[in-house]
Amino acid sequence: MRRFTEGFYGYAVALLVCLAGAAVFLMITPQSREEHIPRREYSITVANFSHDVPYRVWAPRQDPAGWVPNSNRIAKGENGAQVLYLGYATAKRQHAMFIQSDERPAAAFAARMANRDKAVGTQQIGGVAWEQRYREDKNQRTLVRFLPDVTLVVTGTADWPELAELAGLLQQRPQA
Repeated sequence: MRRFTEGFYGYAVALLVCLAGAAVFLMITPQSREEHIPRREYSITVANFSHDVPYRVWAPRQDPAGWVPNSNRIAKGENGAQVLYLGYATAKRQHAMFIQSDERPAAAFAARMANRDKAVGTQQIGGVAWEQRYREDKNQRTLVRFLPDVTLVVTGTADWPELAELAGLLQQRPQA
């Protein structure tokens, strides 16, 4: 009996027992090969934001088809301004985020959100011109719309058509 607990044979038997135990564990453990993106409902965050700001809040009237809202938060921007962030995993599984604030100066806010201060063009979405910005090293595309009381930003690694889809779904919510 001693030969199975010493030397090479003892090592080989112990290794086989460990491998057999790991194989049994892997066979009985439930596994899922499906992608799971956590869904984060944002309606309460938007409602809370609308109570805290002096302007009518913008939000998507519906989520784009196949997109998953996966983050939302309200944060303090520069000069104490409130900033609303709504994040998505797009249908192509890229990242897109809608951001809005009345932070001043608006150009500095937009530059910070886009990681770029220069426009590369404009894009018509729903009959409205949005400024395009692109930062190549981060693969970040951004659409910016300056309004008198708020700045709207749609940004992320998503392509221009996906960002335009989100921007096209934005609408002002009723005053809270």
